[in-house]
Amino acid sequence: MKKITAIVRPEKLEPLKEALFAAQVGGMTISQVQGCGSQHGWKEYYRGTEVLLNMIPKVKFELVAADDQVQSLVDLIRATARTGEVGDGKIFIFPVEEVVRIRTGETGEAAV
Repeated sequence: MKKITAIVRPEKLEPLKEALFAAQVGGMTISQVQGCGSQHGWKEYYRGTEVLLNMIPKVKFELVAADDQVQSLVDLIRATARTGEVGDGKIFIFPVEEVVRIRTGETGEAAV
């Protein structure tokens, strides 16, 4: 099993959520986050004072999938979230050693 974490533009929240549901993903966690990538923000002027804006709002999707589903889900996320502009986001893939469903005590892929 793998954990897929995708950080995308806020306007891609609904399209990506719908695409993942259509792909029959068992579940996901979505968080509103802020961060910066290689662009490190930009400068703006507010009432004559220079302000550095370096924390950009993003949306973080987290889901766990079987190893054989990972590539198709990554391709789906890339296709749905891509605009071709700087700031489209990143996808991180981590190994998952174990999953335990709290309510039933199920473990492994049965708990996903």
